[in-house]
Amino acid sequence: MVLKLLGLTALFAASLLVATLAVFGFMTVLPGDPARVALGVNATDQAVAALHAEFGLDRPLDVRYLDWATGLLTGDFGRSYITHTDIGPQILDRFLVTGWLVTAGMLVAVCAAVPLGIAAALWHRRPGGTLISGLSQLGVAVPSFLAGIGLVTVFAVWLGWFPSGGWTPPAEDPVAFLRQLVLPALSLGLVQAAVLTRYVRTAVLDVMREDYLRTARAKGLTPVRALVRHGLRNAAIPVVTVLGLQLATLLIGAVVIERVFVIPGLGSLLLDGVANRDLLLVQGVVIVLVLAVLVVNFLVDVAYTLLDPRLRAP
Repeated sequence: MVLKLLGLTALFAASLLVATLAVFGFMTVLPGDPARVALGVNATDQAVAALHAEFGLDRPLDVRYLDWATGLLTGDFGRSYITHTDIGPQILDRFLVTGWLVTAGMLVAVCAAVPLGIAAALWHRRPGGTLISGLSQLGVAVPSFLAGIGLVTVFAVWLGWFPSGGWTPPAEDPVAFLRQLVLPALSLGLVQAAVLTRYVRTAVLDVMREDYLRTARAKGLTPVRALVRHGLRNAAIPVVTVLGLQLATLLIGAVVIERVFVIPGLGSLLLDGVANRDLLLVQGVVIVLVLAVLVVNFLVDVAYTLLDPRLRAP
Protein backbone atom coordinates (compact mmCIF):
# COMPACT_ATOMS: atom_id res chain seq x y z
CA MET A 1 0.00 0.00 0.00
CA VAL A 2 2.83 2.39 0.92
CA LEU A 3 4.70 1.58 -2.29
CA LYS A 4 1.52 2.19 -4.27
CA LEU A 5 1.08 5.63 -2.70
CA LEU A 6 4.74 6.48 -3.31
CA GLY A 7 4.32 5.52 -6.95
CA LEU A 8 1.22 7.71 -7.29
CA THR A 9 3.08 10.60 -5.64
CA ALA A 10 6.01 10.23 -8.03
CA LEU A 11 3.64 10.15 -10.99
CA PHE A 12 1.92 13.29 -9.69
CA ALA A 13 5.26 15.11 -9.34
CA ALA A 14 6.36 14.08 -12.84
CA SER A 15 3.03 15.18 -14.32
CA LEU A 16 3.29 18.54 -12.59
CA LEU A 17 6.82 19.06 -13.94
CA VAL A 18 5.70 18.27 -17.48
CA ALA A 19 2.70 20.58 -17.04
CA THR A 20 4.88 23.53 -15.98
CA LEU A 21 7.17 22.97 -18.97
CA ALA A 22 4.21 22.76 -21.35
CA VAL A 23 2.45 25.86 -20.00
CA PHE A 24 5.64 27.93 -19.94
CA GLY A 25 6.63 26.78 -23.43
CA PHE A 26 3.20 27.51 -24.89
CA MET A 27 3.08 31.00 -23.43
CA THR A 28 6.60 31.70 -24.68
CA VAL A 29 5.92 30.84 -28.32
CA LEU A 30 2.78 32.97 -28.54
CA PRO A 31 3.27 35.83 -31.03
CA GLY A 32 3.59 39.40 -29.80
CA ASP A 33 5.70 41.19 -27.24
CA PRO A 34 3.96 41.53 -23.84
CA ALA A 35 6.04 44.62 -23.08
CA ARG A 36 4.80 46.43 -26.19
CA VAL A 37 1.24 45.38 -25.41
CA ALA A 38 1.57 46.74 -21.87
CA LEU A 39 3.13 50.05 -22.99
CA GLY A 40 1.02 50.61 -26.09
CA VAL A 41 1.81 50.95 -29.77
CA ASN A 42 3.52 54.32 -29.31
CA ALA A 43 6.09 53.04 -26.80
CA THR A 44 9.72 53.79 -27.54
CA ASP A 45 12.34 51.09 -27.86
CA GLN A 46 14.01 52.37 -24.70
CA ALA A 47 10.79 52.00 -22.70
CA VAL A 48 10.26 48.51 -24.06
CA ALA A 49 13.83 47.54 -23.18
CA ALA A 50 13.38 48.92 -19.67
CA LEU A 51 10.23 46.86 -19.15
CA HIS A 52 12.03 43.78 -20.49
CA ALA A 53 14.73 44.30 -17.88
CA GLU A 54 12.18 44.96 -15.10
CA PHE A 55 10.35 41.68 -15.70
CA GLY A 56 13.39 39.66 -16.78
CA LEU A 57 12.14 39.15 -20.31
CA ASP A 58 15.66 39.74 -21.64
CA ARG A 59 17.08 36.70 -19.84
CA PRO A 60 17.52 33.20 -21.35
CA LEU A 61 14.44 31.00 -21.44
CA ASP A 62 15.85 28.37 -19.10
CA VAL A 63 16.61 31.00 -16.45
CA ARG A 64 13.14 32.51 -16.80
CA TYR A 65 11.54 29.07 -16.46
CA LEU A 66 13.55 28.16 -13.36
CA ASP A 67 12.72 31.49 -11.70
CA TRP A 68 9.03 31.05 -12.47
CA ALA A 69 8.90 27.37 -11.44
CA THR A 70 10.77 27.91 -8.18
CA GLY A 71 8.58 30.90 -7.45
CA LEU A 72 5.51 28.70 -7.75
CA LEU A 73 6.78 26.57 -4.87
CA THR A 74 6.60 29.62 -2.57
CA GLY A 75 3.40 31.05 -4.06
CA ASP A 76 5.22 33.75 -6.02
CA PHE A 77 3.55 33.97 -9.44
CA GLY A 78 5.33 37.16 -10.42
CA ARG A 79 3.84 40.57 -11.22
CA SER A 80 1.30 41.51 -13.85
CA TYR A 81 2.68 43.08 -17.02
CA ILE A 82 -0.29 45.44 -17.15
CA THR A 83 -1.01 46.47 -13.55
CA HIS A 84 2.45 45.72 -12.04
CA THR A 85 0.71 44.09 -9.04
CA ASP A 86 1.47 40.68 -7.55
CA ILE A 87 -0.40 37.88 -9.32
CA GLY A 88 -0.42 35.41 -6.41
CA PRO A 89 -2.94 37.24 -4.18
CA GLN A 90 -5.25 37.80 -7.17
CA ILE A 91 -5.23 34.11 -8.05
CA LEU A 92 -5.81 33.10 -4.42
CA ASP A 93 -8.83 35.39 -4.05
CA ARG A 94 -10.33 34.22 -7.33
CA PHE A 95 -9.54 30.55 -6.60
CA LEU A 96 -11.58 30.70 -3.40
CA VAL A 97 -14.56 32.00 -5.39
CA THR A 98 -14.22 29.29 -8.04
CA GLY A 99 -13.75 26.71 -5.29
CA TRP A 100 -17.13 27.58 -3.78
CA LEU A 101 -18.79 27.36 -7.18
CA VAL A 102 -17.20 24.04 -8.20
CA THR A 103 -17.84 22.45 -4.78
CA ALA A 104 -21.49 23.47 -4.86
CA GLY A 105 -21.83 22.21 -8.43
CA MET A 106 -20.33 18.85 -7.52
CA LEU A 107 -22.65 18.52 -4.51
CA VAL A 108 -25.63 19.17 -6.76
CA ALA A 109 -24.37 16.57 -9.25
CA VAL A 110 -23.74 13.86 -6.65
CA CYS A 111 -26.92 14.47 -4.65
CA ALA A 112 -29.01 14.27 -7.83
CA ALA A 113 -27.17 11.53 -9.73
CA VAL A 114 -26.61 8.88 -7.05
CA PRO A 115 -30.27 8.35 -6.03
CA LEU A 116 -31.51 8.78 -9.61
CA GLY A 117 -28.92 6.35 -10.97
CA ILE A 118 -29.72 3.73 -8.32
CA ALA A 119 -33.45 4.18 -8.94
CA ALA A 120 -32.96 3.81 -12.70
CA ALA A 121 -31.08 0.55 -12.10
CA LEU A 122 -33.67 -0.83 -9.66
CA TRP A 123 -36.47 0.17 -12.04
CA HIS A 124 -34.68 -1.25 -15.07
CA ARG A 125 -37.12 -1.79 -17.98
CA ARG A 126 -39.90 -0.10 -16.02
CA PRO A 127 -41.50 3.27 -16.83
CA GLY A 128 -39.70 5.05 -13.99
CA GLY A 129 -36.29 3.81 -15.08
CA THR A 130 -36.99 4.67 -18.71
CA LEU A 131 -38.06 8.20 -17.73
CA ILE A 132 -34.87 8.78 -15.71
CA SER A 133 -32.70 7.46 -18.54
CA GLY A 134 -34.48 9.68 -21.05
CA LEU A 135 -34.10 12.79 -18.90
CA SER A 136 -30.42 12.07 -18.30
CA GLN A 137 -29.86 11.63 -22.02
CA LEU A 138 -31.52 15.00 -22.62
CA GLY A 139 -29.38 16.62 -19.91
CA VAL A 140 -26.17 15.36 -21.51
CA ALA A 141 -27.00 17.30 -24.67
CA VAL A 142 -27.51 20.62 -22.86
CA PRO A 143 -24.35 22.76 -22.35
CA SER A 144 -23.94 24.33 -18.92
CA PHE A 145 -24.08 27.92 -20.18
CA LEU A 146 -27.39 27.25 -21.93
CA ALA A 147 -28.75 25.67 -18.75
CA GLY A 148 -27.59 28.78 -16.89
CA ILE A 149 -29.40 31.10 -19.28
CA GLY A 150 -32.56 29.02 -18.94
CA LEU A 151 -32.38 29.02 -15.15
CA VAL A 152 -31.86 32.80 -15.09
CA THR A 153 -34.83 33.31 -17.40
CA VAL A 154 -37.16 31.20 -15.26
CA PHE A 155 -36.03 31.74 -11.67
CA ALA A 156 -34.53 35.24 -11.88
CA VAL A 157 -36.51 37.06 -14.58
CA TRP A 158 -39.93 35.40 -14.50
CA LEU A 159 -40.24 34.28 -10.88
CA GLY A 160 -37.71 36.62 -9.23
CA TRP A 161 -36.71 33.99 -6.66
CA PHE A 162 -32.95 34.38 -7.10
CA PRO A 163 -30.61 37.12 -8.39
CA SER A 164 -29.44 36.78 -11.98
CA GLY A 165 -25.77 37.28 -11.10
CA GLY A 166 -23.22 38.89 -8.86
CA TRP A 167 -21.15 37.66 -5.94
CA THR A 168 -21.13 38.37 -2.22
CA PRO A 169 -18.44 36.79 0.00
CA PRO A 170 -19.93 34.37 2.55
CA ALA A 171 -18.32 36.20 5.46
CA GLU A 172 -19.97 39.46 4.39
CA ASP A 173 -23.56 38.25 3.93
CA PRO A 174 -24.21 34.47 4.11
CA VAL A 175 -27.81 34.75 2.90
CA ALA A 176 -26.92 36.81 -0.17
CA PHE A 177 -24.00 34.47 -0.83
CA LEU A 178 -26.24 31.39 -0.85
CA ARG A 179 -28.92 33.06 -2.99
CA GLN A 180 -26.33 34.11 -5.58
CA LEU A 181 -24.73 30.64 -5.55
CA VAL A 182 -27.90 28.64 -6.24
CA LEU A 183 -28.37 29.26 -9.97
CA PRO A 184 -24.72 28.92 -11.07
CA ALA A 185 -24.32 25.78 -8.95
CA LEU A 186 -27.43 24.28 -10.52
CA SER A 187 -26.19 25.24 -13.99
CA LEU A 188 -22.93 23.37 -13.42
CA GLY A 189 -24.30 20.52 -11.33
CA LEU A 190 -27.43 19.46 -13.19
CA VAL A 191 -25.60 19.00 -16.49
CA GLN A 192 -22.93 16.90 -14.78
CA ALA A 193 -25.63 15.02 -12.87
CA ALA A 194 -27.11 13.89 -16.18
CA VAL A 195 -23.77 12.35 -17.17
CA LEU A 196 -23.11 10.84 -13.74
CA THR A 197 -26.61 9.33 -13.51
CA ARG A 198 -25.90 7.13 -16.51
CA TYR A 199 -22.62 5.89 -15.02
CA VAL A 200 -24.25 5.16 -11.65
CA ARG A 201 -27.06 3.27 -13.37
CA THR A 202 -24.62 1.17 -15.40
CA ALA A 203 -22.40 0.43 -12.39
CA VAL A 204 -25.33 -0.62 -10.21
CA LEU A 205 -26.79 -2.81 -12.97
CA ASP A 206 -23.44 -4.58 -13.37
CA VAL A 207 -23.26 -5.24 -9.62
CA MET A 208 -26.86 -6.49 -9.47
CA ARG A 209 -25.98 -9.17 -12.03
CA GLU A 210 -23.15 -10.56 -9.86
CA ASP A 211 -23.56 -13.98 -8.23
CA TYR A 212 -22.91 -12.74 -4.69
CA LEU A 213 -25.82 -10.32 -4.95
CA ARG A 214 -28.11 -13.06 -6.26
CA THR A 215 -27.06 -15.17 -3.26
CA ALA A 216 -27.88 -12.30 -0.88
CA ARG A 217 -31.33 -11.99 -2.41
CA ALA A 218 -31.82 -15.75 -2.21
CA LYS A 219 -31.19 -15.53 1.54
CA GLY A 220 -34.20 -13.24 1.88
CA LEU A 221 -32.83 -9.75 1.45
CA THR A 222 -34.79 -7.35 -0.69
CA PRO A 223 -33.00 -6.01 -3.80
CA VAL A 224 -32.48 -2.63 -2.10
CA ARG A 225 -31.08 -4.08 1.14
CA ALA A 226 -28.86 -6.52 -0.76
CA LEU A 227 -27.51 -3.67 -2.86
CA VAL A 228 -26.86 -1.43 0.15
CA ARG A 229 -25.13 -4.15 2.19
CA HIS A 230 -23.08 -5.86 -0.48
CA GLY A 231 -23.10 -3.96 -3.75
CA LEU A 232 -22.68 -0.21 -3.34
CA ARG A 233 -18.98 -0.32 -2.50
CA ASN A 234 -18.19 -2.28 -5.65
CA ALA A 235 -20.47 -0.05 -7.71
CA ALA A 236 -18.65 3.01 -6.34
CA ILE A 237 -15.31 2.03 -7.89
CA PRO A 238 -16.04 3.10 -11.50
CA VAL A 239 -18.18 6.01 -10.30
CA VAL A 240 -15.28 7.49 -8.32
CA THR A 241 -13.19 7.58 -11.50
CA VAL A 242 -15.95 9.41 -13.35
CA LEU A 243 -16.33 11.84 -10.45
CA GLY A 244 -12.68 12.82 -10.81
CA LEU A 245 -13.10 13.44 -14.51
CA GLN A 246 -16.27 15.44 -13.88
CA LEU A 247 -14.58 17.62 -11.29
CA ALA A 248 -12.00 18.55 -13.89
CA THR A 249 -14.85 19.29 -16.31
CA LEU A 250 -16.52 21.46 -13.67
CA LEU A 251 -13.34 23.52 -13.32
CA ILE A 252 -13.32 24.21 -17.05
CA GLY A 253 -17.08 24.78 -17.18
CA ALA A 254 -16.79 27.34 -14.38
CA VAL A 255 -14.86 29.60 -16.79
CA VAL A 256 -18.02 30.09 -18.86
CA ILE A 257 -20.51 30.03 -15.99
CA GLU A 258 -18.62 32.78 -14.19
CA ARG A 259 -19.10 35.00 -17.23
CA VAL A 260 -22.80 34.18 -17.47
CA PHE A 261 -23.43 35.01 -13.79
CA VAL A 262 -20.80 37.79 -13.44
CA ILE A 263 -18.83 35.89 -10.80
CA PRO A 264 -15.28 37.13 -10.09
CA GLY A 265 -13.56 33.74 -10.13
CA LEU A 266 -10.57 32.21 -11.88
CA GLY A 267 -12.47 31.98 -15.15
CA SER A 268 -13.16 35.71 -15.24
CA LEU A 269 -9.54 36.43 -14.29
CA LEU A 270 -8.31 34.15 -17.07
CA LEU A 271 -10.51 35.76 -19.72
CA ASP A 272 -9.51 39.25 -18.57
CA GLY A 273 -5.85 38.26 -18.79
CA VAL A 274 -6.33 36.91 -22.31
CA ALA A 275 -8.16 40.07 -23.40
CA ASN A 276 -5.35 42.27 -22.03
CA ARG A 277 -2.59 39.91 -23.25
CA ASP A 278 -1.26 39.76 -19.71
CA LEU A 279 0.60 36.53 -20.44
CA LEU A 280 2.18 36.07 -17.03
CA LEU A 281 -1.25 36.34 -15.40
CA VAL A 282 -2.70 33.86 -17.90
CA GLN A 283 0.26 31.55 -17.30
CA GLY A 284 -0.37 31.60 -13.55
CA VAL A 285 -4.10 30.95 -13.82
CA VAL A 286 -3.60 28.09 -16.28
CA ILE A 287 -1.01 26.35 -14.09
CA VAL A 288 -3.33 26.65 -11.08
CA LEU A 289 -6.15 25.03 -13.06
CA VAL A 290 -3.80 22.29 -14.24
CA LEU A 291 -2.57 21.73 -10.69
CA ALA A 292 -6.16 21.45 -9.46
CA VAL A 293 -6.91 18.81 -12.10
CA LEU A 294 -3.75 16.87 -11.22
CA VAL A 295 -4.59 16.95 -7.51
CA VAL A 296 -8.09 15.70 -8.22
CA ASN A 297 -6.74 12.84 -10.36
CA PHE A 298 -4.23 11.96 -7.63
CA LEU A 299 -6.96 11.84 -4.98
CA VAL A 300 -9.13 9.71 -7.28
CA ASP A 301 -6.26 7.24 -7.74
CA VAL A 302 -5.81 7.05 -3.95
CA ALA A 303 -9.55 6.56 -3.40
CA TYR A 304 -9.61 3.89 -6.11
CA THR A 305 -6.80 2.05 -4.33
CA LEU A 306 -8.62 2.21 -1.00
CA LEU A 307 -11.88 0.96 -2.49
CA ASP A 308 -10.39 -1.92 -4.50
CA PRO A 309 -8.17 -4.21 -2.39
CA ARG A 310 -6.78 -5.82 -5.54
CA LEU A 311 -4.90 -2.60 -6.34
CA ARG A 312 -3.08 -2.60 -3.01
CA ALA A 313 -0.99 -5.63 -3.92
CA PRO A 314 2.59 -4.80 -4.95
